Amino acid sequence: MIPVKKTMIVLATRNQGKVLEFQEMLKGYPVEIRCLADFGPIPEVEEDGETFDDNAYKKALFTAKVLGLPAMADDSGLVVEALHGEPGVRSARYAGPGATDQDNIDKLLTELQGEQNRQAAFHCVVSIAVPSGPALTYEGTCPGVITEEAQGEGGFGYDPVFYCPELGKTFAQASMAEKNRVSHRGKALAEIGAEFDKVLVWLQARLGEMKPEKPDHRQFEHNDWSQEKMV
Repeated sequence: MIPVKKTMIVLATRNQGKVLEFQEMLKGYPVEIRCLADFGPIPEVEEDGETFDDNAYKKALFTAKVLGLPAMADDSGLVVEALHGEPGVRSARYAGPGATDQDNIDKLLTELQGEQNRQAAFHCVVSIAVPSGPALTYEGTCPGVITEEAQGEGGFGYDPVFYCPELGKTFAQASMAEKNRVSHRGKALAEIGAEFDKVLVWLQARLGEMKPEKPDHRQFEHNDWSQEKMV
Protein backbone atom coordinates (compact mmCIF):
# COMPACT_ATOMS: atom_id res chain seq x y z
CA MET A 1 0.00 0.00 0.00
CA ILE A 2 1.35 3.41 -0.96
CA PRO A 3 1.55 5.63 2.16
CA VAL A 4 -0.59 8.75 2.08
CA LYS A 5 1.52 11.89 1.86
CA LYS A 6 0.86 14.13 4.81
CA THR A 7 0.61 17.90 4.63
CA MET A 8 2.69 19.62 7.27
CA ILE A 9 0.99 22.45 9.12
CA VAL A 10 2.80 24.46 11.76
CA LEU A 11 0.80 25.39 14.82
CA ALA A 12 1.90 28.89 15.78
CA THR A 13 2.32 28.22 19.49
CA ARG A 14 4.67 26.69 22.04
CA ASN A 15 1.78 25.84 24.35
CA GLN A 16 1.87 22.05 24.57
CA GLY A 17 -1.70 21.95 25.85
CA LYS A 18 -2.93 23.52 22.62
CA VAL A 19 -0.67 21.28 20.55
CA LEU A 20 -2.17 18.15 22.10
CA GLU A 21 -5.71 19.43 21.50
CA PHE A 22 -5.05 20.17 17.83
CA GLN A 23 -3.26 16.86 17.27
CA GLU A 24 -6.10 14.95 18.93
CA MET A 25 -8.79 16.69 16.90
CA LEU A 26 -7.04 16.17 13.55
CA LYS A 27 -5.48 12.75 14.16
CA GLY A 28 -7.67 11.08 11.54
CA TYR A 29 -6.50 13.29 8.69
CA PRO A 30 -3.38 13.14 6.46
CA VAL A 31 -1.75 16.08 8.20
CA GLU A 32 1.38 16.40 10.32
CA ILE A 33 1.00 18.99 13.06
CA ARG A 34 4.21 20.68 14.17
CA CYS A 35 4.66 23.62 16.54
CA LEU A 36 7.15 26.44 17.00
CA ALA A 37 9.19 24.34 19.43
CA ASP A 38 10.09 22.03 16.51
CA PHE A 39 11.99 24.83 14.76
CA GLY A 40 14.80 27.23 15.55
CA PRO A 41 14.33 30.53 17.39
CA ILE A 42 11.42 32.48 15.91
CA PRO A 43 10.58 36.03 17.01
CA GLU A 44 7.45 36.45 19.11
CA VAL A 45 4.44 37.99 17.41
CA GLU A 46 2.95 40.96 19.22
CA GLU A 47 -0.74 40.20 19.72
CA ASP A 48 -1.92 43.78 19.40
CA GLY A 49 -5.08 43.18 17.37
CA GLU A 50 -8.43 44.48 18.53
CA THR A 51 -10.21 41.20 17.83
CA PHE A 52 -9.53 37.48 18.10
CA ASP A 53 -9.67 37.34 14.30
CA ASP A 54 -6.94 39.99 13.98
CA ASN A 55 -4.56 38.18 16.29
CA ALA A 56 -5.18 34.70 14.87
CA TYR A 57 -4.48 35.85 11.32
CA LYS A 58 -1.42 37.86 12.33
CA LYS A 59 0.15 34.88 14.12
CA ALA A 60 -0.68 32.42 11.34
CA LEU A 61 0.59 34.64 8.53
CA PHE A 62 3.79 35.61 10.34
CA THR A 63 4.63 31.97 11.04
CA ALA A 64 3.81 30.92 7.48
CA LYS A 65 6.06 33.62 6.01
CA VAL A 66 8.97 32.87 8.37
CA LEU A 67 8.93 29.10 7.83
CA GLY A 68 7.55 28.93 4.28
CA LEU A 69 4.91 26.43 5.41
CA PRO A 70 1.17 26.52 5.98
CA ALA A 71 0.50 27.71 9.50
CA MET A 72 -2.45 27.51 11.83
CA ALA A 73 -3.00 29.86 14.74
CA ASP A 74 -5.80 30.42 17.14
CA ASP A 75 -6.62 33.35 19.31
CA SER A 76 -8.99 32.59 22.07
CA GLY A 77 -10.06 34.18 25.26
CA LEU A 78 -12.58 34.55 27.99
CA VAL A 79 -15.37 37.10 27.66
CA VAL A 80 -17.13 37.92 30.93
CA GLU A 81 -20.46 39.75 30.85
CA ALA A 82 -20.06 41.62 34.14
CA LEU A 83 -16.61 42.84 33.08
CA HIS A 84 -17.90 44.28 29.78
CA GLY A 85 -16.14 41.62 27.71
CA GLU A 86 -12.89 41.54 29.64
CA PRO A 87 -10.40 39.94 29.67
CA GLY A 88 -11.13 39.27 25.97
CA VAL A 89 -8.12 39.49 23.68
CA ARG A 90 -5.97 40.22 26.75
CA SER A 91 -6.88 36.92 28.43
CA ALA A 92 -3.33 35.55 28.44
CA ARG A 93 -1.90 38.76 29.90
CA TYR A 94 -4.86 39.89 32.00
CA ALA A 95 -2.74 40.28 35.14
CA GLY A 96 0.08 41.96 33.18
CA PRO A 97 3.03 40.97 30.99
CA GLY A 98 4.49 37.61 31.98
CA ALA A 99 1.44 36.72 34.07
CA THR A 100 0.97 33.05 34.95
CA ASP A 101 -2.34 31.21 34.64
CA GLN A 102 -2.74 31.50 38.40
CA ASP A 103 -2.08 35.25 38.30
CA ASN A 104 -4.83 35.69 35.72
CA ILE A 105 -7.28 33.52 37.65
CA ASP A 106 -6.60 35.41 40.87
CA LYS A 107 -7.25 38.75 39.18
CA LEU A 108 -10.44 37.47 37.55
CA LEU A 109 -11.85 36.17 40.83
CA THR A 110 -10.93 39.42 42.56
CA GLU A 111 -12.71 41.48 39.89
CA LEU A 112 -15.83 39.32 40.24
CA GLN A 113 -15.89 39.25 44.03
CA GLY A 114 -19.49 39.83 45.17
CA GLU A 115 -20.79 39.85 41.57
CA GLN A 116 -24.00 37.88 41.00
CA ASN A 117 -23.76 37.78 37.21
CA ARG A 118 -20.97 35.34 36.49
CA GLN A 119 -22.00 34.46 32.93
CA ALA A 120 -19.06 34.10 30.55
CA ALA A 121 -18.04 32.47 27.30
CA PHE A 122 -14.84 31.23 25.75
CA HIS A 123 -14.38 32.45 22.17
CA CYS A 124 -11.94 31.05 19.63
CA VAL A 125 -10.92 32.01 16.11
CA VAL A 126 -8.64 29.69 14.13
CA SER A 127 -6.80 31.02 11.09
CA ILE A 128 -5.04 28.82 8.52
CA ALA A 129 -2.66 30.87 6.39
CA VAL A 130 -0.18 30.25 3.60
CA PRO A 131 3.02 32.28 3.05
CA SER A 132 1.50 34.24 0.15
CA GLY A 133 -1.18 35.71 2.41
CA PRO A 134 -4.61 34.05 1.88
CA ALA A 135 -6.22 32.45 4.91
CA LEU A 136 -9.24 30.46 6.04
CA THR A 137 -11.05 31.41 9.26
CA TYR A 138 -13.12 29.31 11.65
CA GLU A 139 -14.85 30.26 14.91
CA GLY A 140 -16.26 28.57 17.99
CA THR A 141 -17.94 29.68 21.23
CA CYS A 142 -18.63 27.88 24.51
CA PRO A 143 -20.90 29.49 27.13
CA GLY A 144 -20.32 28.96 30.83
CA VAL A 145 -20.16 30.39 34.33
CA ILE A 146 -17.18 31.59 36.37
CA THR A 147 -16.95 29.68 39.65
CA GLU A 148 -16.01 31.34 42.94
CA GLU A 149 -12.97 29.11 43.38
CA ALA A 150 -10.80 26.80 41.32
CA GLN A 151 -12.06 23.26 40.76
CA GLY A 152 -10.05 20.51 39.09
CA GLU A 153 -6.40 19.88 38.26
CA GLY A 154 -6.44 19.50 34.46
CA GLY A 155 -6.48 21.88 31.54
CA PHE A 156 -4.74 25.22 31.44
CA GLY A 157 -5.53 28.93 31.48
CA TYR A 158 -8.90 29.71 33.06
CA ASP A 159 -10.10 26.08 32.89
CA PRO A 160 -10.25 25.61 36.71
CA VAL A 161 -12.78 28.44 37.13
CA PHE A 162 -14.84 27.92 33.96
CA TYR A 163 -17.91 25.80 34.69
CA CYS A 164 -19.50 24.31 31.58
CA PRO A 165 -23.21 23.55 32.10
CA GLU A 166 -23.21 21.08 29.21
CA LEU A 167 -20.61 18.96 31.01
CA GLY A 168 -21.74 19.71 34.56
CA LYS A 169 -18.14 20.41 35.60
CA THR A 170 -15.29 22.82 35.04
CA PHE A 171 -12.98 22.37 32.08
CA ALA A 172 -10.22 21.45 34.54
CA GLN A 173 -12.35 18.55 35.80
CA ALA A 174 -13.14 17.30 32.30
CA SER A 175 -11.16 14.81 30.25
CA MET A 176 -9.56 16.03 27.05
CA ALA A 177 -12.18 14.15 25.01
CA GLU A 178 -15.01 15.80 26.95
CA LYS A 179 -13.49 19.23 26.66
CA ASN A 180 -12.78 18.88 22.93
CA ARG A 181 -16.40 17.93 22.32
CA VAL A 182 -17.86 21.16 23.73
CA SER A 183 -15.06 23.71 23.97
CA HIS A 184 -14.73 26.85 21.87
CA ARG A 185 -11.56 25.49 20.29
CA GLY A 186 -13.13 22.08 19.86
CA LYS A 187 -16.09 23.58 18.01
CA ALA A 188 -13.82 25.62 15.73
CA LEU A 189 -11.71 22.55 15.00
CA ALA A 190 -14.85 20.48 14.43
CA GLU A 191 -15.80 22.96 11.69
CA ILE A 192 -12.35 22.55 10.18
CA GLY A 193 -12.55 18.77 10.49
CA ALA A 194 -15.95 18.66 8.81
CA GLU A 195 -14.46 20.07 5.63
CA PHE A 196 -10.80 19.21 6.06
CA ASP A 197 -10.65 17.49 2.70
CA LYS A 198 -11.54 20.86 1.17
CA VAL A 199 -8.99 22.58 3.41
CA LEU A 200 -6.25 20.28 2.10
CA VAL A 201 -7.26 20.94 -1.50
CA TRP A 202 -7.22 24.68 -0.78
CA LEU A 203 -3.78 24.42 0.82
CA GLN A 204 -2.30 22.46 -2.06
CA ALA A 205 -3.72 24.95 -4.58
CA ARG A 206 -2.35 27.95 -2.69
CA LEU A 207 1.04 26.33 -2.15
CA GLY A 208 1.19 25.40 -5.82
CA GLU A 209 0.73 29.05 -6.72
CA MET A 210 3.95 29.83 -4.88
CA LYS A 211 6.12 27.51 -6.94
CA PRO A 212 7.94 29.15 -9.86
CA GLU A 213 7.03 27.82 -13.25
CA LYS A 214 9.46 25.38 -14.81
CA PRO A 215 11.46 26.98 -17.61
CA ASP A 216 10.32 26.09 -21.12
CA HIS A 217 13.32 24.49 -22.81
CA ARG A 218 12.01 25.61 -26.23
CA GLN A 219 13.07 29.17 -25.52
CA PHE A 220 16.67 28.00 -25.79
CA GLU A 221 16.33 25.99 -29.02
CA HIS A 222 17.78 28.66 -31.32
CA ASN A 223 20.58 29.84 -29.09
CA ASP A 224 24.07 28.92 -30.20
CA TRP A 225 25.84 28.96 -26.86
CA SER A 226 29.17 28.14 -28.54
CA GLN A 227 29.21 31.63 -30.05
CA GLU A 228 29.01 33.37 -26.70
CA LYS A 229 31.91 35.79 -26.23
CA MET A 230 33.31 37.19 -23.06
CA VAL A 231 32.91 40.96 -22.92
